[in-house]
Amino acid sequence: QFDRGYLSQYMVTDNEKMVAELDNPYILITDKKISNIQEILPLLESILQSSRPLLIIADDVDGEALPTLVLNKIRGTFNVVAVKAPGFGDRRKAMLEDIAILTGGTVITDDLGLELKDATIEALGQASKVSVDKDTTVIVEGTGDVAAIAHRIGVIKAQIETTTSEFDREKLQERLAKLSGGVAVIKVGAATETELKEMKLRIEDALNATRAAVEEGIVAGGGTAFVNVIDAVASIEAKGDEATGRNIVLRALE
Repeated sequence: QFDRGYLSQYMVTDNEKMVAELDNPYILITDKKISNIQEILPLLESILQSSRPLLIIADDVDGEALPTLVLNKIRGTFNVVAVKAPGFGDRRKAMLEDIAILTGGTVITDDLGLELKDATIEALGQASKVSVDKDTTVIVEGTGDVAAIAHRIGVIKAQIETTTSEFDREKLQERLAKLSGGVAVIKVGAATETELKEMKLRIEDALNATRAAVEEGIVAGGGTAFVNVIDAVASIEAKGDEATGRNIVLRALE
């Protein structure tokens, strides 16, 4: 899952829920901007013959390309959804590579000397299902190679161990969770917008508490932990002020 939604509401397949759901789609992954539909026309013709839907993940889709895709979607020519690539800069490249490995595709990028006009179906990723709303994209059961995914997970774990930036560590952990299948979608409902915001804040607090518990551990509640350490504190040998401090702590623990 990543935080990017469809580029046009006309791409939805469920007008009531305003969600686009693609079954067994191909997935085009690129860090390029798609402005000219001619760039991907040969690829679209190949996909059209397969009668399968297409998810496009790109830097952006604009110019004549977006309205052309929307028009073909409305006419029922083929089912397509376009979303912007997640992240920025080097992090975006890494996340696109994650998606490619997860889905068995290839990132169409200048870094690899690849061009959109030369892309074939073999370069596309695949998944059993993709769900896209106005804010998020969820890819379910990508068809990537298990060994390649495991290797990628190992690389990210090594990066988590070596990074000194808390922000980078958090982002790496998010990528790790998505690759290892540890992603959950929590849907929040409420009667009013105010209640919804309050509920979301409570859930965020609960998530932060859970993350802290996973990283730092937990102790038994109800004062049990304090009772359990009484003997350990009492066994500390101390003199003078240190003994006074120890006794104060013991008294507080009783």
